[in-house]
Amino acid sequence: MKIKDKKIALFAGALRLPFLVRDELRAQGWEVFVVGIRGFFDPALKPDLVIRLGAGGTAAKECKRRGITLLTFAGGIGHPNLSDIRPDLWSVGVFLKVLRNQKGYDSMTHAAIAGIESKGFKVVGAQDLCPGLSFEPGIQTKAKPSSSDKKDIERAMYVSRLIGKEDIGTAVVVDKQVFALEAAEGTANMLKRVIELRRDRRRKPSGVFAKMIKPGQDLRAEITAIGIDTVLDVITANLRGIVIDSKNCFVVDREKVVELANKHKIFIVAK
Repeated sequence: MKIKDKKIALFAGALRLPFLVRDELRAQGWEVFVVGIRGFFDPALKPDLVIRLGAGGTAAKECKRRGITLLTFAGGIGHPNLSDIRPDLWSVGVFLKVLRNQKGYDSMTHAAIAGIESKGFKVVGAQDLCPGLSFEPGIQTKAKPSSSDKKDIERAMYVSRLIGKEDIGTAVVVDKQVFALEAAEGTANMLKRVIELRRDRRRKPSGVFAKMIKPGQDLRAEITAIGIDTVLDVITANLRGIVIDSKNCFVVDREKVVELANKHKIFIVAK
């Protein structure tokens, strides 16, 4: 992405993704102003500014002072404290747009971005800025899907996008039939449920885990990601492989993810 003035604000949520995005942007020559969301960011990130979730005005004022109009987001935001949600005057207009669009998570996310951009900022997807953190299309591992696996992959991709279209979730496990769907519990907890249901490790590994983006999903605010924990859960669940969206799914510790998958003969396919 070519920008003349390479200044950007990175709003950081939980886990390691903000570290990866920050470091990749800086390696590309960006001047990155890191804003940590209180209660979520890892203190080791050492952000330049810390705000509560409802204090957008504080961040906006500092960004304007620094000549920053580009914003990007990385890291999950879970359930905040009610006191952190309380909006300042700047954030009231954004929150009103969100409240008017409570048809589902995606519509609310799009409304929030529209509200932010109406105040003179541009929100850019971290995927567009950091393509090196995701996979190119293709098989990423030594293990390759069998003909039976390919049928599971096709069904899993179809079901993942189907539930995504209904704003239910994006992750699914298919082993000839649909074995589990992601709902409000999130991807990690869905996989833990699959592990409990497939505790018999004597059976031959079968089935796939798929996590695709939702049709029409606004990728500027929500980043799909997998990491070591995902691969470990797939191994423990006795599944054969992983299917993700190429270019739109970040891979945390990519080299280690591929190494672990190869060690346990798990395939990873980016579609």
